[in-house]
Amino acid sequence: MTSHRGRFTLRGGRTLRQHAARGTAVNAAFLVGVNTLTLLRGFVVAIFLSRSELGLWGVLAISWGTVLVLKQVGISDKYIQQDEEDQELAFQKAFTLEVLFTGFFVVVMAVMVPVFAIAYGLPELYALGFVSLLSLPAQALTAPLWVYYRRMEFVKQRTLQSVDPVVTFVVTVGLAAAGAGYWSILVGGLFGVWATALMAVRYSPFPLKLRFDRVTARDYVQFSWPLVLAAGSGMVVAFGTVFAAEATLGVAAVGVITLASSITQYADRVDQAVTQTMYPAIAAVKERTEVLFESFVKSNRLALMWGAPFGIALTLFADDLVTHVIGEEWRPAVGLLQAFGALAAINHVAFNWSAFYRARGDTKPALVLSAVNLVVFGAVVLPALLTYGLDGLAAGMAVLVFASMSVRMVYVRRLFPSFSLAPYFVRAMAPTVPAALAVLGLRSAGAGALPELLAFVAVCVAATWALERPLLREAVGYLRARPSAAA
Repeated sequence: MTSHRGRFTLRGGRTLRQHAARGTAVNAAFLVGVNTLTLLRGFVVAIFLSRSELGLWGVLAISWGTVLVLKQVGISDKYIQQDEEDQELAFQKAFTLEVLFTGFFVVVMAVMVPVFAIAYGLPELYALGFVSLLSLPAQALTAPLWVYYRRMEFVKQRTLQSVDPVVTFVVTVGLAAAGAGYWSILVGGLFGVWATALMAVRYSPFPLKLRFDRVTARDYVQFSWPLVLAAGSGMVVAFGTVFAAEATLGVAAVGVITLASSITQYADRVDQAVTQTMYPAIAAVKERTEVLFESFVKSNRLALMWGAPFGIALTLFADDLVTHVIGEEWRPAVGLLQAFGALAAINHVAFNWSAFYRARGDTKPALVLSAVNLVVFGAVVLPALLTYGLDGLAAGMAVLVFASMSVRMVYVRRLFPSFSLAPYFVRAMAPTVPAALAVLGLRSAGAGALPELLAFVAVCVAATWALERPLLREAVGYLRARPSAAA
């Protein structure tokens, strides 16, 4: 077996590439499976809940989620990035910071409950908000999963994490069918996160002890503060969108935004699988720029094989989704779904750029990007939403994605000067062109949604294989290859 700086052990003589390829397969299977379950749960809940009920939950979920982003950034990333000799002590110091940060956020969010309720004019948020605070201690107790992640022991990590979505699905759907309304979503989530926390504590590789260290705290703060501010910028964007939509269009419009966002976020799951697999590995080889560049290009090409077709398919089939799956009540969501689908496909390009900067200990680029996004949101997205409603939101988000991509490319070229966007983008989108044309041809002939969908998938798979056969064979080769003596 081989070891990489005490981070993880490559058993049987596997190379780091082989180990990462297997990890990507594990993470992709987990995230696609789990998020398919989550997407299905969203459709089922949409059947049992009205747009207004889902909109009320969306107000809380988006508002809460944007605040929680501030808590979730920095500590785990820094723990993965560090190279301390005593890893048990390193984990306990990181866990201590997580507990302290969680306690701080319990207080912050308890104060925010009446603020949200008054700001939105929704008294129902008092009870929902205070009950949701019960999830925070459980989130802190899932910290032992960081250890498996750093070690790239993905099967153990994902097995424990799978408890949450399964329990959440069962409890949420059961309560929704029983008529619990938006409470079914909250209670189901609480059951899921606490079940995972108990499993994480039970199988923690290290004892859970509080070990505060000032030097470590300072290092974590230096690493994390740009990420926290970047997350704060994202919080303003998300909160501003929900608040403006609820104030001008009503809570049902928030339900539309919530549904559109949840479906397009599904397209990001393979991206997350690739990024989460690679982060511990690139942290181990962060000084080898040529290896980082190869990893960046190939990981992006692989992720775009999924992300681009999914986004374009959502644009093509949004109307059919409403007609045949979730019901005519959601007809106002069609335009937003179509726009978000196209933007999701574009936004996959160079999706994991910031992970390479984080692995090298540089988190300030994420802050710069978030500042640009915040300016564009205030100058373009918010006025468009207030003036033109959901159509304005779609147009404003297109401008935001373009601005974000421009900043992203600046930093990608700074780290990887030989990277060229145009041929990369054309190659990524190429398989969807004949697939979309096939759909439009069948649609003009009145073929129906199912034949159109099957044709899109078949043509897209064939075109992807024709264009990316060498890369696919290489990826499969890492999965099939026998362990070698090279590390």
